[in-house]
Amino acid sequence: MSSLQVIDLSDNRLSGELPANIFSYLPFVQFLSLAFNQFAGHLPREIGNLTSLTSIDLSENHLMATLFNISTLKILQLTNNTLSGSISSSIRLALPNLELFSLANNNFSGKIPSFIFNASKLSICELPDNSFSGFIPNRFHNMRNLKELNLEYNYITSSNHELSFISSLANSKKLKVLSLTGNPLLDCVLPSSIGNLSLSMERFYLHNCNIRGSIPKEMGNLINLIIIRLGYNKLNGSIPSTLSRLEKLQILGLENNQLEGRILDDICRLARLSSVYLDHNKLSGSIPACFGNLASLRKLSFASNELTFVPSTFWNLTNILMVDLSSNPLSGSLPLEIGNLKVLVELYLSRNNLSGDIPTTIGGLKNLQNLSLGDNNLQGSIPNSIGDLISLECLDLSNNILSGIIPSSLEKLLYLKYLNVSFNRLEGEIPRGGTLANFTSESFMGNDLLCGSPHLQVPPCKSTKTRTNQKSRKVVILLGVALPLSAAFIIISILAFKFGLISTCRKGDTKLSNIQANMPLVAWRRFSYQELLQATDQFNVNNLIGSGSFGSVYRGRFLDGMEVAIKVFHLQLEGALESFNAECEVLRSIRHRNLVRIISSCTNDDFKALVLDYMPKGSLEACLYSDNSNLDIFKRLNIVIDIALALEYLHFGHPNPVVHCDIKPSNVLLDEDMVARLGDFGIAKLLSGDESMKHTQTLATIGYMAPEYGREGQISTEGDVYSFGIMLMEIFTRKRPTDEIFSGEMSLKRWVNDSLPISIMNVVDQNLLSREDNHFVAKELCISSVFSLAVECTSESPDERINAKETLARLVKIRDTLLSKVEMVPA
Repeated sequence: MSSLQVIDLSDNRLSGELPANIFSYLPFVQFLSLAFNQFAGHLPREIGNLTSLTSIDLSENHLMATLFNISTLKILQLTNNTLSGSISSSIRLALPNLELFSLANNNFSGKIPSFIFNASKLSICELPDNSFSGFIPNRFHNMRNLKELNLEYNYITSSNHELSFISSLANSKKLKVLSLTGNPLLDCVLPSSIGNLSLSMERFYLHNCNIRGSIPKEMGNLINLIIIRLGYNKLNGSIPSTLSRLEKLQILGLENNQLEGRILDDICRLARLSSVYLDHNKLSGSIPACFGNLASLRKLSFASNELTFVPSTFWNLTNILMVDLSSNPLSGSLPLEIGNLKVLVELYLSRNNLSGDIPTTIGGLKNLQNLSLGDNNLQGSIPNSIGDLISLECLDLSNNILSGIIPSSLEKLLYLKYLNVSFNRLEGEIPRGGTLANFTSESFMGNDLLCGSPHLQVPPCKSTKTRTNQKSRKVVILLGVALPLSAAFIIISILAFKFGLISTCRKGDTKLSNIQANMPLVAWRRFSYQELLQATDQFNVNNLIGSGSFGSVYRGRFLDGMEVAIKVFHLQLEGALESFNAECEVLRSIRHRNLVRIISSCTNDDFKALVLDYMPKGSLEACLYSDNSNLDIFKRLNIVIDIALALEYLHFGHPNPVVHCDIKPSNVLLDEDMVARLGDFGIAKLLSGDESMKHTQTLATIGYMAPEYGREGQISTEGDVYSFGIMLMEIFTRKRPTDEIFSGEMSLKRWVNDSLPISIMNVVDQNLLSREDNHFVAKELCISSVFSLAVECTSESPDERINAKETLARLVKIRDTLLSKVEMVPA
């Protein structure tokens, strides 16, 4: 195979050493990928003779090698191997055409390789997690194409205290990512020249570098920043008000520094903030009242500061997942509005000066896993409603002035792993049911009036035998009356339902009620990152179901045998975090038989994933274009009716209409009964109030977008109908709208439209229609009706399109008409 140009053996389980003689006979190889295997040993020197080679990817192996001096190389990826040594001293390299260079997660040492500063075409340079040392040279002036520079977790430093190399990056006008996290830039300060960096800059990481001084106000010039991570340094002074210019900022990490002063209202201008970490500083005053308006905020940590007041508006953050206000001198009581934070997972308010009762509304926080209220001055009783926190894992109420009994409702907390109610004024018997039986005396100490089991080191409770016998007699009498009456009522109810005496819905609501009756109950489970790793075999490529614009979907199987689909968002991609937030925003408030069900989520700063129902039949796209596809006309009709039901619900069955924005076969999944479910709400939008449309800069899939979406970013329910119409045409023609036959003026829409009403045989999928079929005439009329409907859905003007309700009604009528005719005509 001497003319071979591409060798791709990636994502296998190949092992052993690479045979050297192979490459002697392959002089024209341009692309070589051996990534994600188990190759070991040294790379053959013969690879260095492949003078046509433009791309090498040897990532994720166990290889040892030096670098090759191949001047044609554009891509060199050696990530996650056991490569070591000093590049600068091993060979004099000249790679002038290099565009992507990655040595991440190896054991390289010595200075940063000098050849990269002469690679003027270099776009991505990744050298993290090695042992490079020495100074960062001020030699970036010629790297005008640089987009990403990642040097994190090495031992490099700056030749002076001003980080002057940053000034040399001013010519890199395309730079988006700069990361020096985890390098010992001891006593260096951020220079004002930071404001001269590329306006394209999106991510700036100098986390845990021991830098000092103030945050330069010029950082506010970088108006496209999405992430700032400057935590775990020695920064002092106040937070500059100029950061309010960073309107695209989503993550602000300034934790573990020495910042002081007040938190300015200016931060509230950053409407896209999702995570704010200001903990372990010296910030004082109150939390700005305007923080309650930051609707995108998901995580907030102000712990270990000198804050004194939480405004009432703070509890308007209905979408927030984590709040940490611990170790501040906060005073006042917990308001009833704390119950507004319905999706809250973690709440830390310990080590403050809070007083008053624990509000009963706290029981409404069904997703809460960690609740820490210890070391305050809270009083009153522990509310029974805490037993309603069905997801709770950790509960700390220690060192307060709480009184009364420990409510038995805590026995319902099936996931409780940590409990501390010590050093209060609690009394009575310690409940022993449920998970409470697992805790020791340390959970209850310092409450002198508690009694219970001897192993809890409290006195035994006094006998209540007499009182119990009196109560038992009353219970027997009540049961003697109540049980016969209850049994009679149940029997009458069953008979009434059986014989139609009681109706559950009006006649006109039958369809909707049947749908709701068939919907599976959401059985929420929580999964850790380690469980997801185990379920997917470390996100093994063999479990990869598919990939999209912002992430990948893996098949997972948990230890109890439960199969799921795990959608992992690639947060390094622009728009991935917004996609995750959008999907959570939509999926948490909708539920329907024909929508993919969300089971749970797993999220931290660096990882976002959704756990979804696994659809064993895969996507409609894969099924439609499979060589052994068995989608007959009735299966296709049932599938499009399922999708129409989903659209009708999204557009009309929800208080705020939901616009999916990306209706296409790959986003339609099929369960084991071939029931279609619409998924992937990553760019979906909720229309609120009187809105009939919104504008967005996020593009949907080419070929399916409505004209007004593509031209103006205008989205509406009519846009979904247009995409549905295109998909209707695709399902019954088995032609993608991007098929090569559609070019110039010809499109799938025009192709179908021109075939109506008498030439549909020229466009229909030949697997659906045959003149030898006894039902040919009925099926031809059916498909013609489907195409006519699709054309109405894809009218150029949104006002001329029919809506989802009408679409559904028409499709049901088309199917039922075909059914009646097929049953009448003998096969």
